[in-house]
Amino acid sequence: MNSVNLVERFQLYSSWRFALGQAITRFRDWMAGNGIADVQGITRIQRLLDRLAEDKLSIAFVAEFSRGKSELINAIFFADYGRRILPSSAGRTTMCPTELLYYDGEPAELRLLPIETRSDARSVAEFRLYPDAWTVLRLDTSSGDAMLEALRQVSQVKRVRVSVAHQLGLFDEKDPDARAMVAADGTVEIPAWRHAVINFPHPLLAQGLVILDTPGLNAIGSEPELTLNLIPNAHAVLFILAADTGVTKSDIQVWREHIGGTAPGAPARGRLAVLNKIDSMWDELKSAAEVEAEIARQRSQVAHTLGLPEANVFPISAQKGLFAKVSGDAALLEKSRLPALERALSEDLIPGKQEIVREFIAEEIRNIIGAAQALLATRLTNLKEQRGELDAVRDKNQDTMHGMLERVRAEKERFERSLMQFSAIRSVLARSTNTLFGHLGMEAYTAEVARTHQAIGAASFSAGMLEAMRGFFRRNRELLQTSDRIVAEITDMMAAMYQRFSEDFRLQLSMPRAFSMARYLKELDRVEDSFNRRFGTLSMITHYERTLTRRFFEVVATRIQTAFEIANRDTEGWLKAVMNPLEGQIKERQQTLKRRLESLKRVHQAADTLEERLEEFAESERTLTTQVVALDNLRQEIEAMLAQDMLLPREERAGFDVSL
Repeated sequence: MNSVNLVERFQLYSSWRFALGQAITRFRDWMAGNGIADVQGITRIQRLLDRLAEDKLSIAFVAEFSRGKSELINAIFFADYGRRILPSSAGRTTMCPTELLYYDGEPAELRLLPIETRSDARSVAEFRLYPDAWTVLRLDTSSGDAMLEALRQVSQVKRVRVSVAHQLGLFDEKDPDARAMVAADGTVEIPAWRHAVINFPHPLLAQGLVILDTPGLNAIGSEPELTLNLIPNAHAVLFILAADTGVTKSDIQVWREHIGGTAPGAPARGRLAVLNKIDSMWDELKSAAEVEAEIARQRSQVAHTLGLPEANVFPISAQKGLFAKVSGDAALLEKSRLPALERALSEDLIPGKQEIVREFIAEEIRNIIGAAQALLATRLTNLKEQRGELDAVRDKNQDTMHGMLERVRAEKERFERSLMQFSAIRSVLARSTNTLFGHLGMEAYTAEVARTHQAIGAASFSAGMLEAMRGFFRRNRELLQTSDRIVAEITDMMAAMYQRFSEDFRLQLSMPRAFSMARYLKELDRVEDSFNRRFGTLSMITHYERTLTRRFFEVVATRIQTAFEIANRDTEGWLKAVMNPLEGQIKERQQTLKRRLESLKRVHQAADTLEERLEEFAESERTLTTQVVALDNLRQEIEAMLAQDMLLPREERAGFDVSL
């Protein structure tokens, strides 16, 4: 399989997202047009549409220098240009983390963040909000030579005094290799740029692919945002090794500290190892079988060392694969084994991403449609009750009519008394909600950040600084755990309320959907694990590590802040999603009782209006029945789109059991 097939699969995935979005848009418009969804319901649907529109698939390429990482990116994605686009030569070619992506409507350009910004406490994510902080170069995408020349910027270096490198967190006095690189004039070489973003209208990038090209171990370790954000959040990480060197000590360090996961033998999902430069093992003095056996041994050793299944290790030659594509040499391309890696990316990664999106959309849309179905069912039941009451008063005398009026009045009064109890429970719920956000809210989190800042600044020894960080994780975990207990209490309270109103007034209510803080606690655990792997075993922190720890904390604080912000948003959404169906059906019941009472009064006062009212109810019932059918059709349309596997050839597509 070549890169064209990869493009086709991205196009299929993009088409599926678009078609699903169109179906959900039709559902949203129908809900709004028929007065079935309130503002919160429409907002929930719009959030799903925004999620689909902003969906990206990111692949991170991670390696020590001289492993052929940039060459592999060229071979997979840019061979159609007939030459290399990313610089690829002996030695270091990627000196700063580089993202390749495409935002439609923005010019093709290279954005570079100066290395001096490392002296600022702000993270790269924060600097994205300040365009003036970046150096911008326009890209001439019509010229391969011009592209290559512009992208050489990511390889730029500069010489600075050791003190400056210290200040920027780029010089470790404990590292003998770093000390050996100090020139006679007291200067060292550092990258010219901290981060690069390439906005490039390549077909794959236009379909939502994001490529992350990372520098080696030293740069990864000194830029916490890579460790905490970009690499962990990638949907796939390609870890590139060199067949001619095998798995070196620094390779192992990169894998264990930044890629492989928390437990030996249990790497995170979507991690692939690429054993590059197998052409160095091609030997005319050996038979093809001998060469194959040697490659197989290397592959097995790499899998064992990294704790990966052999199926996740791909021996290739990126250089020969690129040359084969450019020259049209099909035999050499097959020998390079590059197509096997491309098949893994296109056949495993993309469907896996589709399944993640599918599961998220299915769960949310199921809840929204279920609430709409329940509301229509309640309306239809109430309407039939009213129609039945009026049917029953045909040919009845005034005493019978009066008795029916009294029964409806009594039911209305009983319902209103229940509403007083409902208001009291709502007050309790409001207090619980306030307590919840007292622990989960951003004010509590900001206070923890300020406390930790102060503790780190006041720490004179390594133990104090590390304990400040550990305390930060511990207290935030306590905030989330306490929030989780309050959420459970609110869930129990709402479940009891749902059950009571369902039994007493025949409301169509299902139990409130489950919610917990597990997702955000897991994110906290992951960030803390990164901290422990990087700093947990240090008994003494040098000036370099002290600077790095402070920078690490800034990124940690930003990362966990994002988790808390999402937790707040999701919790608010959950509370509204739990309350809205009950409030909506209570309101519906109130209106129904009011209409029943008014109808009986009108019929009681003027018997000639009975048939008119019965016809009005019949027409309303027909309208509601039509709405029920229309909603079910929309449900089936969305369900069909969710079930469709557009990433397989049409004759091989099969449905998934994602029934709503």
